Amino acid sequence: MGGTESSISEPGSPSNNRESETSRQNLSECKVWRNPLNLFRGAEYRRYTWVTGKEPLTYYDMNLSAQDHQTFFTCDTDFLRPSDTVMQKAWRERNPPARIKAAYQALELNNDCATAYVLLAEEEATTIVDAERLFKQALKAGETIYRRSQQCQHQSPQHEAQLRRDTNVLVYIKRRLAMCARKLGRIREAVKIMRDLMKEFPPLTMLNIHENLLESLLELQAYADVQAVLAKYDDISLPKSAAICYTAALLKTRTVSDKFSPETASRRGLSTAEINAVEAIHRAVEFNPHVPKYLLEMKSLILPPEHILKRGDSEAIAYAFFHLQHWKRIEGALHLLQCTWEGTFRMIPYPLEKGHLFYPYPSCTETADRELLPSFHHVSVYPKKEIPFFIHFTAGLCSSTAMIAFLTHQFPEIMGVFAKAVLGFSCLQPRHPQFLSKTHKI
Repeated sequence: MGGTESSISEPGSPSNNRESETSRQNLSECKVWRNPLNLFRGAEYRRYTWVTGKEPLTYYDMNLSAQDHQTFFTCDTDFLRPSDTVMQKAWRERNPPARIKAAYQALELNNDCATAYVLLAEEEATTIVDAERLFKQALKAGETIYRRSQQCQHQSPQHEAQLRRDTNVLVYIKRRLAMCARKLGRIREAVKIMRDLMKEFPPLTMLNIHENLLESLLELQAYADVQAVLAKYDDISLPKSAAICYTAALLKTRTVSDKFSPETASRRGLSTAEINAVEAIHRAVEFNPHVPKYLLEMKSLILPPEHILKRGDSEAIAYAFFHLQHWKRIEGALHLLQCTWEGTFRMIPYPLEKGHLFYPYPSCTETADRELLPSFHHVSVYPKKEIPFFIHFTAGLCSSTAMIAFLTHQFPEIMGVFAKAVLGFSCLQPRHPQFLSKTHKI
């Protein structure tokens, strides 16, 4: 996942080393991540389709999810348990009714098949309440299987692989239960589940559970706890995200936004706290320049995809979809963002070549976002390719000349009359008043 293919060229060659470095950079730029706050297919995505008749998920996005499910929920020892063998085929099935049917077949073979309950909760449940009920059944079965795998983990490499798979299943179930509690208004319960997960399974940081925790703490308005989470994860050695950068900007904006006034700031200058807030906004905008238009409601939101491209339009949609309410809750935060966010682009006049606080903006985001986002969404592009005025003027002049030539060739008599009328009209225009006065005096 996110790895690079081995090179068959000579390792000592400088040109080959440069090529491998370039390929690694391109892969890291275009790496697609699982959306930490992805919605439920049955209870949310499908309900949207029922109401609007539009498909919110692309085939590419769903195909990536199928690969994730096979990575998380299957292992080499599935053939030892018939129910797991059925579920292995279910995760590869493209047709949703066929997947659901396979999940029921797995439950007939083993009533404690946790992954079967997971599939039904994700895809068959039409409400969050139903999904939570199925995830609780999955948790009961998953904990039993996990304890059994812990006891046998040192017997063979196959048992170790089985423990990793059962760990992934258990973490996934608990995380989705936390998200159900968050959606149903039991926010403190959701926060407790997420904190326990992060303590019990610290190696699984690539799942970005801290982003779920940040959103829930912001809903509780526990800003000190949010700052504590940022202090741990907003580190130079860890991958950044729009959630981390914009949450850090929101906390610094919160201290000055209620009293901020552009007119006052232009007269007396910015205070230290205001400078820190503006710099945090510029940092966030440099990381993902698409977010402000969604927060300021200059662009309409859609349902976020199941996968996102960091620094791309897909990540901006996923962030704004859940965090817009937190910006609105803080008085003046959006006003300060509106006054300052465009100043970022003065610091990075050539974002594709050189960045300020981050690497240059990746050039592959537009292509990847078009694969991840539905066709009815107008993908945000950065930086926009502006055509100079001279090119517009030249194109318009050539087009008008070509049109006049075509009309003259097709209708010579009519165009001759039209030309005489235009010349006659120009000759009949009154002369300049000063010229007329001088002529009268003479």
